[in-house]
This record gives sequence, structure tokens and C-alpha cells, in this order.
Amino acid sequence: MKPIVDINDLDRRIYEETLRDFLPERMIDIHSHVWLDRLKKNVKRDRVVSWPSLVAKENPIEDHLECYKLLFAGKQITPMIFPGLVNADSADGLNDYVSRCAGQHGLPALLFSVPQWSAEEVERKVLQGGFLGIKVYLNLAPAYLPRQEIRIFDFLPHHQLELLQEKGWIVMLHIPRDARLRDPVNLAQILEIERRYPGVRVILAHVGRAYCNEDVGNAFEVLKETERLVVDFSANTNARVFEQLIRALGSKRILFGSDLPILRMRMRRICENGIYINLVPKGLYGDVSGDPNMREVGGNEAAKLTLFMYEELLAFRQAAERAGLSAGDLEDVFYNNSAAVIEEVRKGR
Repeated sequence: MKPIVDINDLDRRIYEETLRDFLPERMIDIHSHVWLDRLKKNVKRDRVVSWPSLVAKENPIEDHLECYKLLFAGKQITPMIFPGLVNADSADGLNDYVSRCAGQHGLPALLFSVPQWSAEEVERKVLQGGFLGIKVYLNLAPAYLPRQEIRIFDFLPHHQLELLQEKGWIVMLHIPRDARLRDPVNLAQILEIERRYPGVRVILAHVGRAYCNEDVGNAFEVLKETERLVVDFSANTNARVFEQLIRALGSKRILFGSDLPILRMRMRRICENGIYINLVPKGLYGDVSGDPNMREVGGNEAAKLTLFMYEELLAFRQAAERAGLSAGDLEDVFYNNSAAVIEEVRKGR
């Protein structure tokens, strides 16, 4: 039987020599996905990048938990889980699966929320499913909106924010728009959420999708004025962005997240003209010639590629060392900060 993730000698050496002692013994992965392919119903990727679908057709909870054992020998990992991409037709089935998995394994979880759901519907689904809040995504914005014009409130409507404010629940926020973190509309609406809904526990995913240096602009000068926003660095490998994040927000407002299962990908990320490109071994993920975010390499270059997960953590280690984070700071980033958010929400029930 093929292993969930192939760990080779390079991967083992990187983990044992560079990451094992850097990482705390306990970790919370605040950003991870589980789903079954049979529960999807015509979920389209027309507004999102297609390459993540090449890594895993599905990610059952058993595979998910086994993956942590393979990637992090000797560590104790607790993931917060939510579905992969959903649409209105598949949301209930995929959320129900996550709810069952969370209950069976004692894991925190989020409801993948559809913006058309009323506040009453969201409240009922969160409480019945034992969720700690919601995950939202730009693909669920109204179909008539061009992808480039989608705003946060198009898929995270005010009536749902009012509910989250009342309950003190989490929202995992993946921001839209081609300019990513530097986009002034995104920044204005993030600040508006903080001002109008101070009780909402906003987790900004992927460092606001600032995968390249060009994605930042003046965002950290703006966001350092926030008081409650927390940020995960899932699926991001940019050490310079991480360092700016640390210096702007400090170690208490940064959370480790992976975005598994896509971090099982064997790759290295580069940026060209402000566009991120995943370098992958030739032939490993099929024909990627039409994907601007993918490029195949061969020979010695391919042999030097490790796993996306390790690339993310190596970049964060580099940033942490440059910013002077202590062992205690790292325990905050990788465990304590997420544990505090989860515990506060659970106590508010």
C-alpha cells in the first residue's frame, strides 16, 4: 500500500537536523482540511487556483492523523479541522463529516459557512456540529461578481459577523483580490471587522496570501495598529514576509497552520515578477504546463526538493532567528496562542 506521504532521506535529514529541536513537543495546527471525495457535489475551482487538487483527491481523517506521525516524529500534533472546498450543495455533507471526525478524535473544528445562510442557520449548524466558529471562502461569493472584484463582505456577510460577535466565535478568513494582503479594500475591511465586531476571533489565513514580497505593500504598518487580529502562516514559505509579520504583531498573535493535505506536496516556491511558482519534480503531478503557479524541474534540482511542510517551517525558522524569537515565543506560536483561542471559545459556550 502506497504511504500517505513519501519520506525520503533528504526529508529525514532536514527534519532531524534542522526542525526537530526547533519545534516544540506539542503543536496545534490551526489550519487543516479533511474531506471525502464522495461527499463533493459539483464543486468547481473556477475562482481559485487548481494545483492543490493535484496533491490529494480526498483527505480522510485517518490519513490526516497518520500524516502528522510521518512528518513530525516524536511530536504531539492537534489539528483544527474543516472541510476542503465546498459549494452550497455539498456543504452540509462535508461539514457533517468534519463534525463526526472532530467528535470521534476530540479535535477542534470549524463549520464551512455559506454566505446565503441566515444567522439562525449558522448558529444551529455550529451548535449542532460542535464547531468553534466558521471558515469562509471567496468561491462562495455571488456568481455574478468577477473574481477580481470580490470583497470580504461578499462571502462573510454582516449578519454572520453579528452572530460571531454575539457568540465570540472564530472566523478563518482567506482574503480575496489579486493584490492580496496589500489591497486597500482588503485592509479597510479587515480594520472594519476589528472595529465593528471586536468579539469576533478573526484568524487571517496564509499571512493574508502574501506569498511574494510584492504582496505586502504597507499592510504591516496598517495591521500593527490592530489589537485582536491573529494570523496563521499556513501554505506560505516566505521568510521575509514572516519576519515582517513577527516584527509587526509580535509572537503572541501568530499561529502555526499548515493547510494540509496540500503541504504533502514535494516542492520549492520561488517568486517571479510578483507571482509565486511551485517548483515540482517532473512528472510527479501530471501535466502542469498550463498552470502559471507550477513549474517542473528535473535531475539534481528535483532531487533537492523536500516537502511543502518542511519548506514552510524552514522559512519560519529563518524568520524567527532573524527576529530573535525565544523558545518560549516559539511555544506561543506553535501551541499556546491557538490553545488560548480554542479554550476561550469553548468556555464561552
